[in-house]
Amino acid sequence: MYLIGSDIGTQGTKSVIVNEKGEVLAEAFREYEVITPKPNWAEQWPDVWVKAVFETVKEVVEKSGVSRKEIAGIAISGLYGGSGIPVDKNMQPLRPCLIWMDRRAVKETEWVKQNVPKEKLFEITGNYVDSYFGFTKIMWIRNNEPEIWKKIYKFITPKDYVIYQMTREVVIDYSSAGNLGGVFDVRKLTWSKEMCDVLGIPIEFLPERIVKSSDVVGRVTKEASELCGLLEGTPVVAGGIDAPVAQLSAGALEEGEHVAMVGTSTCWGTVHDGSKLAFGLVNYPYVVYDTERIYTFGGSATTGALARWFKEQFGESETIVGERTGISPYQLFDKEVANIPAGSEGIIVLPYFMGERSPIWDPTARGVFFGVTLYHKRAHLYRALMEGGAYALRHNMEEGLKAGLKLNDECWIVGGVSKSSVWVKIFADVTGFKMRQVASLVEAPYGDAFLAGLGTGVIDKPERIKEWVKYRDPVEPDLENKKIYDRYYEVYRELYERTKDLMARL
Repeated sequence: MYLIGSDIGTQGTKSVIVNEKGEVLAEAFREYEVITPKPNWAEQWPDVWVKAVFETVKEVVEKSGVSRKEIAGIAISGLYGGSGIPVDKNMQPLRPCLIWMDRRAVKETEWVKQNVPKEKLFEITGNYVDSYFGFTKIMWIRNNEPEIWKKIYKFITPKDYVIYQMTREVVIDYSSAGNLGGVFDVRKLTWSKEMCDVLGIPIEFLPERIVKSSDVVGRVTKEASELCGLLEGTPVVAGGIDAPVAQLSAGALEEGEHVAMVGTSTCWGTVHDGSKLAFGLVNYPYVVYDTERIYTFGGSATTGALARWFKEQFGESETIVGERTGISPYQLFDKEVANIPAGSEGIIVLPYFMGERSPIWDPTARGVFFGVTLYHKRAHLYRALMEGGAYALRHNMEEGLKAGLKLNDECWIVGGVSKSSVWVKIFADVTGFKMRQVASLVEAPYGDAFLAGLGTGVIDKPERIKEWVKYRDPVEPDLENKKIYDRYYEVYRELYERTKDLMARL
């Protein structure tokens, strides 16, 4: 029996097919762009996601040579789709989805801060307010696009929109509902009528059917089967938000186990019983033991996106060489920075190139290169970007520790950035935690395949993930580098505090 996992990311979709032992037989990827019509705005049309999922699923089936009759099921995870896709009664998208990195809902965020007691919001939802959260983006659409607001039937998350296109079923899983923020009751595990009324969001706009991430929610229709290459009737499992599914893909089930999913952004998280919720971080149900355990995570808005920005703006020669040789431009950058000492010889980067999520929750935050001199070369700037991403990870970890969360001395790391041995070493040196890479490096799609196995009965219990996952040797922090980074980290923290008012004035 074979299982398929598909993850809709911010800049691309990846699918894998595995056997019941977790061995990957094939994988496929499709890249796409984010629409940024204004600074701090970020949108995507859902048809891009549907096409990418269907094409990559079809490709992995063909690559693997597996008979379609032997595919037990598929699960899908997705980026945090912010507001969700506003659709009409015919399930047609009314506008692009405001995705997680969209920060336009500044006025709505301020309104909530002034009109809803933070203690009340945190008590019900386990979260506070920021333009990151989907409920503020929904409020923005209401306040700024009344003609669209009149036509809305539902808000559907990215992966649930793809599930609808596969099955004609409208659902949402607990993790996706919780990550919407202000309208989900994290204790009662349902929509909060009280908060919907306070915020002016009709509760009927939210999907009625809330399910576990391992639930079978429907079956592939005849029409979808012709497009995605799966047999009509193949079970489709709910899946969840990409960050906790990636957490699962690294084998994290117990308190103290923590994982950094480092791709376009960073989502660092840990699992616990919910008795200690960190106010500055994000809290919602985990993708296994959904009704019993909470996933707490901190998210930095730009990590791999920093590297991609640098490549696109300053890496033309590496891109050309990469196209000719088949070597990734990022591998070439790694070679350039390998000999630059810790601290980039005096440069500190604030990595807030799209505002920032936790723990500062500041949509007006901006990227800063601080300490640049005529001595510095391009490689210094690139390494400083890498270090800025690591400082942001450390900041979130510290918030978790401050809230009383238990963290083991080893952090598991997954995602595209974890392919860079240089960057993984920087993460270890900056945070002081050992960094252990997951050997398969397939991240969230791997967790999806596992959820598909749970939902279809191919896998009998969540603990089996420990048998699937293989790890590389841990990367130990260099204590001398850690001393250097401790000093630089103090400047990093103070630099933001001293410039945040200027950033807001910009």
